[in-house]
Amino acid sequence: MTRLVVVLPLVPLRTGDSFLVPDWPPHITVLPPFHTDAPAAEIADAIAAATAGQTVLSVTAAEDDLFGRRENIPVTLIAPNPALAGLHRTLVDAVRPLAAAPDEPAFTGPGFRAHVTVKRAGRVHQGDEFELTQIALVDMAPRSRPAGRAVLATLPLAPLRPPG
Repeated sequence: MTRLVVVLPLVPLRTGDSFLVPDWPPHITVLPPFHTDAPAAEIADAIAAATAGQTVLSVTAAEDDLFGRRENIPVTLIAPNPALAGLHRTLVDAVRPLAAAPDEPAFTGPGFRAHVTVKRAGRVHQGDEFELTQIALVDMAPRSRPAGRAVLATLPLAPLRPPG
């Protein structure tokens, strides 16, 4: 069984990239970790089908907060964004049928609170603005694995169309 996560990297990733847990590049988790027996390619295909035509998202960093079971993980929240919340719901609906446990927190947890975790690789600050251009499917391999997390697939978001 594989444990996967879907993120929106602040700087595009490449399929095959890997990094240790403390070195995660800055990203917004748009679908929290979930377990699946489905091949990664099938998950990527479901994501691609569900997000076809999804355009680049513009988001703004808001205030800092603390997350985690012990509320000791520093994060910067992302200002409420209807398009980002809609993408989250779309991904929940697309991936839930492929999940090993469709009732796990990734699909049924409390309200989606978009954020960027403060990491060794960097952090964001209130007021920072970002154009999110890519969805990435990442393997949440056990922490003991030397290669750490691995990017299994990347999907570009459609460019914004100029008005007119």
